[in-house]
Amino acid sequence: MIKKLFREMLITQIVSTMTVTLCMLIDSIMIGRFLGVDSMSAYGFATPLLLVFAALGSMISAGVQVVCGKTIGNGDREGTNACYTAAMTLCAAISAVGLALVFLFLNPLTRLLGAGAPSPDNPVFGLTKDYIKGFILGAPAFLCAQIMVPFLQLSGKRTRLIVAVVAMTVSDIAFDLLNVFVFKGGTFGMGLASTLSYYIALAIGLAYFFRKDCLFRLRFRLLRPRVFKDLVSYGVPTVVNQISTVLLVLLLNRLLEAAEGTVAVAAYSVISTVGNICYCFGTGIGSVAMMLASFFYSDRDRKSIVELVRLMSIYAILLDAVMTAVALAAAVPLVRLFLGDSTDAVKIAAFGLRLVVLSLIPSSLNSAFKNYYQGVNRIGFAEVISALQNFLFPALFAFVLSRFLGITGIWLGFLCGETVTLLTLSIVVWKHYRRVTLSADAYSMLPKGFGTSPENCLERSVQSEQDAIDASQDAVAFCRSHGFSPRESMLIGLCIEEMTVNVVMYGFRGDRKNHHINLRLVREENGLIIRIRDDCEHFDPIHYLELHEADDPSAHIGIRMVMKTAKEANYMNSLGWNNLTLVF
Repeated sequence: MIKKLFREMLITQIVSTMTVTLCMLIDSIMIGRFLGVDSMSAYGFATPLLLVFAALGSMISAGVQVVCGKTIGNGDREGTNACYTAAMTLCAAISAVGLALVFLFLNPLTRLLGAGAPSPDNPVFGLTKDYIKGFILGAPAFLCAQIMVPFLQLSGKRTRLIVAVVAMTVSDIAFDLLNVFVFKGGTFGMGLASTLSYYIALAIGLAYFFRKDCLFRLRFRLLRPRVFKDLVSYGVPTVVNQISTVLLVLLLNRLLEAAEGTVAVAAYSVISTVGNICYCFGTGIGSVAMMLASFFYSDRDRKSIVELVRLMSIYAILLDAVMTAVALAAAVPLVRLFLGDSTDAVKIAAFGLRLVVLSLIPSSLNSAFKNYYQGVNRIGFAEVISALQNFLFPALFAFVLSRFLGITGIWLGFLCGETVTLLTLSIVVWKHYRRVTLSADAYSMLPKGFGTSPENCLERSVQSEQDAIDASQDAVAFCRSHGFSPRESMLIGLCIEEMTVNVVMYGFRGDRKNHHINLRLVREENGLIIRIRDDCEHFDPIHYLELHEADDPSAHIGIRMVMKTAKEANYMNSLGWNNLTLVF
């Protein structure tokens, strides 16, 4: 089930990340081909500001992934709603303050970004300022859309998420074309086109949150300072990541301008935009890793966590090997999409792109592990990786190598920085594990003794009625070996058989998909916890029984027997799974 879920979530995350990135790519193509190199330079100078807002949105989004992953994993509905309410409140506050500050200090901000001073001889200043004005109007939608992604993933609404981001891309293309060929709105119009497309995506995504079956509800009475603190603290590594990226862009813009002038800055804007498409695989893997790591960590499920580490590493290497080969082969036509026949800029950008994409595999591995460590409470380690990967090492290598190799040294800074970051990460892992190894268990960096010991845990996969019966018998033997009486063991076995056979009979046959049930029994000091998890259609047995409480007592007798026997029952649908927890 983990492999299937990881693959489904990864596809959705990559599509959504890539589609959002495509909006920026389309803007770059339109600006470079129809508005000129000065406008492309203006877009490059405005990029750090866009990254600041992206950093704030990513901080809340990462906090949501970790905090909600834990509350959902624990079946804590109130904690989940508190997290949702706090995230939306933070989004509204940051949007209001951000809009006010940008418009109040627009001129000094534009100069700070490196666009120079306003003068007739410096058209880049006005172009940069115009793009900022157009884009910043969409900051609330931009932030909210980022936060919406993990909530839709956690609720299993992956189709709606894909529809929203595809609609955003299509509308962005349409608005860009209208701006260039009809309204002639320049860089302001390009920024405004992105703004309108963000609001369209937001409208599609938000429709889910007003449905009755929505997993999340605004509950302001649940807000506590601790909720905001958790959201921010778990999201800090992502902020460090984004701030490091902003600082790196500012530094590289200065180094490139000194080396080759504004044409090099324009080339770097193209490389960054194309690179963002290439990095979508690593970003998607990292996001899924963080969400699932926090979910399994709250469940103290060591086996699933180690499997997650193995899967994310394999996918990072394989997917980015393919992407590297494609980018190396198609570098020239890719940059020509943006720069047209500008020979010098095309030559610089194509050569730089080929060197930069060599860093894709180590970059994806670094991003995957950084996000994973964020999900399993190794916040400090994740922050260190973020700073090393996104600023310290690439900036150091770019600065030093540029003194000997010129602009080539700047491009090589990415490969050297990512490689040395991965080596540093591995050294820390090997020191923790006390030997050099590439095992998933070592890189999981879990505390000694984490999770339930194998002798106190029973796990079974159920795909047929016979599997359900066999699992029930194994559960009886497990309970007997852990001190339960014959009668108690028999009742627990009957409960497991009843619930799993029902899922096979009614859940598996509703469509032509291959379904699975994951059964997990954990013996604890005060009793037994049973978790039944399946990937069938949404079905809440607890609510179902409440609706039919007045029916004939002989009806639904199986579910009634289970709920009466269990001391406590909890249900939650998340990640596209039905999760039923029974306490005996």
